[in-house]
Amino acid sequence: MSPDALPHDATELVTGLRNGDRRALARAITLAESTRADHRQLTESVLASLATTADAGPGAARDTSMAGGSLRIGISGPPGVGKSTFIEAFGLHVVERGHRMAVLAVDPSSSVSGGSILGDKTRMPGLSRHESAFVRPSPGGGELGGVSRRTRDAMTLCEAAGFDVIVVETIGVGQSEVTVAEMVDAFVVLVSPGGGDELQGIKRGIMELADLVVVTKADGDLAPAAGRSVADYRNALGLLRPRWQHWRADVLACSAATGVGVAEVWDTLERFAHDLTSTGELVTHRSSQARQAMWSELRSGLVDRLAANPAIRSRLTELEEAVAAGTLTPSAAARQVLEAWEAGLTHPGD
Repeated sequence: MSPDALPHDATELVTGLRNGDRRALARAITLAESTRADHRQLTESVLASLATTADAGPGAARDTSMAGGSLRIGISGPPGVGKSTFIEAFGLHVVERGHRMAVLAVDPSSSVSGGSILGDKTRMPGLSRHESAFVRPSPGGGELGGVSRRTRDAMTLCEAAGFDVIVVETIGVGQSEVTVAEMVDAFVVLVSPGGGDELQGIKRGIMELADLVVVTKADGDLAPAAGRSVADYRNALGLLRPRWQHWRADVLACSAATGVGVAEVWDTLERFAHDLTSTGELVTHRSSQARQAMWSELRSGLVDRLAANPAIRSRLTELEEAVAAGTLTPSAAARQVLEAWEAGLTHPGD
């Protein structure tokens, strides 16, 4: 899309992003996360323009391959494993190596109030203040998968602003915490020293998607236990089918408190990016992710439109009550909603 065809606000945002302006990036992500229709249209205009940009300024939009200069990393793990502490130490190491890192930290949203704590900036004080880092907490908004519905858009905006390492910290770990693996290049799972007990507590689906497992808190009295955990996890991963042709998941021990192992984690991720870029696997992976994203957005958009349709909305209330009372099955109710929607498309004036 030509800049001349963009709305004025979108032109300003695109220019700011290409120049690496943090305020423009923060505003663009806020608009992307908004549920307002006009904000969504503005965001789509910005993203469309960034997708076609060809200049190579400090905030130029990236290609959809690692060769374009960005590495997307998803980080997940059970509560108490020290995700934010690890990301702080890891991020400071990465930016000191000359990279620019953006951290998209998704916090859980309350099912009662809809609000979020959004406290990751206080948990990453050093990284938040660093001139080469950008830390953005975002509400999960009740979405499954440990990520926000607009996390993918936020990643694209961060890349456009010149951040070449994008970290997505998920809400937690569980059966649904695999969505992040569908939108990043490398999926890192953090685990505490614990060996067999930890293996029982982590879902198999998570481990099958892990490109790197990091045993945290590997210092002091926990150092021996961390060493045993590394051996246990390596044995467990050896029984799983690799998800890449040219990469086998590894296990490392790390201490964010002492810095031991942090450099090795980054070196391993750099090797991951190099190996999969040189073989073309990462390009194919991102293309597949883009297709999945289209269908995910289509499903979410259809639900939004169904809920916004006045005729359907009134019918939804009746059907919900019938389902809650047990007089109608959920599948039958869903079918009736879809039939009402199709009837409205066929006979819009009825």
